[in-house]
Amino acid sequence: MLYYLALFKESCGPLRLFDYVTFRAGGAAATAFLVVVCFGGAFARMLRNMNIRAADRYSDLLPPEMLDKRKNSTPCMGGLLMIIGIVVSCLLWLRPGSIIGWILTGGTVLFGVLGFVDDGLKVFRQERDGLPERPKLILQFVIAALAVTAFYFAPETSGLMRQFYVPFLKTPLFTNSIFIPAFSVLAIAVMVNAVNFTDGKDGLASGCTIFCSFTFAVFTYLMGHKIFAGYLDLPFISGIEEAVVFAFAVCGCCIGFLWHNCHPASMFMGDTGSLALGGAISLLAVLVRQEILMFVVGGVFSMEFASVVLQRYYYKMTKKRIFLCSPIHHHFEKLGWTETQIVVRFWILSGLFAMIALGTLKLR
Repeated sequence: MLYYLALFKESCGPLRLFDYVTFRAGGAAATAFLVVVCFGGAFARMLRNMNIRAADRYSDLLPPEMLDKRKNSTPCMGGLLMIIGIVVSCLLWLRPGSIIGWILTGGTVLFGVLGFVDDGLKVFRQERDGLPERPKLILQFVIAALAVTAFYFAPETSGLMRQFYVPFLKTPLFTNSIFIPAFSVLAIAVMVNAVNFTDGKDGLASGCTIFCSFTFAVFTYLMGHKIFAGYLDLPFISGIEEAVVFAFAVCGCCIGFLWHNCHPASMFMGDTGSLALGGAISLLAVLVRQEILMFVVGGVFSMEFASVVLQRYYYKMTKKRIFLCSPIHHHFEKLGWTETQIVVRFWILSGLFAMIALGTLKLR
C-alpha cells in the first residue's frame, strides 16, 4: 500500500523512495522485524497462558541425557507470529499489482496453515506426530502444485517457468518439458520437509533461513535489473524484483524471531513456522529457476534431510545406523556438542553455502 505514496513524488520529492524496490525491501525487513520483536513477548505469554505446548516428541526416541525437560514448558506455534509479520510487511511494502509477490506470500501462508493444523493436533489432541505422514505429504504436494501452476500462468513468469536451469550454465538445459513443473513441485516438498527436520534447536532453522532468503533476494534483484541480468547472463524478468521485498520480509521476521528464540527459547515456531519458511525458500528458488542450486544455498537443510532419509532406509535394510541419531544435529549432540555450538556452527556452514551459491552467478 505504501507504494502508492510514490504517486505524489512530484509534490513531495522524498516520496519517490517508495518507487525503489531497494527502499521498500529495507522497509519490509524492518517492518517484519519490528512486528515480531515488539509483539513476541506478549505473544509468547499468550501461548503460555493458553497452554499451547506440543506433545513431547522425543521422549521415546532420544536418550534421557539428551532431553532438556525445560523445553516441555516452552510454548510452540510461534510461527504464527512470523507469518503475521511477513503478511503485514508484504501488505505494506509490496507493489499492489505484483502477481509474483502475492503468489509467494499466498504459498507461504498456505504452508503455514498446514503446519498450524499439524501443530493443533499435537497441542490440543496431544498426538505426538500430528498429521499422519501420508496426508501431510499429499497436502504439501497439492500446495506446491498450486504455487507452481500460478507461476506458470503469471504473465511475468510464464515463459521463464518453461526453462530448466542448472548451476554454472548460462542457458537453460532444456525447455518445455513435463519434467520441469514436476521437478519444481518435488523440490518444494523436499525443502519444506528439510526445514521442518532442521527445526530442532533454538534458532537453528530461523538463522539458516536468513542466509537462504537473502541469497535468493540477490538473485531476484539481479534478474529484475536489465543491466545486471545482461552482464551476468541471467534471464531478465520485469516485475520479478518485487520478490526482493518478500525475501527481505522473510529475513526480517526470522531476525525478529531469533530475538525470542535464541537459547533458551521463549517460544518455538513449530510446524506452523518451519513449513512456512520452507515454503518461502523453495518458492523463491522455483521463481528464479534455481531448484538445484537451492539445495546448495540451503546446504544445512539438505544435510538434515539427507541424514533422516539415509538413516531411515539404511536401518530398514540392515538394522544398523549410519549416524548416532538423526536429524544430523542430534548426531553432533550425541558427540558432545552443546546446543549453542551446534546452532552457531550450522549458521557458519549456512553462510558458506550461501557464498558458494552466490559465486555461481559469476562462474557461468
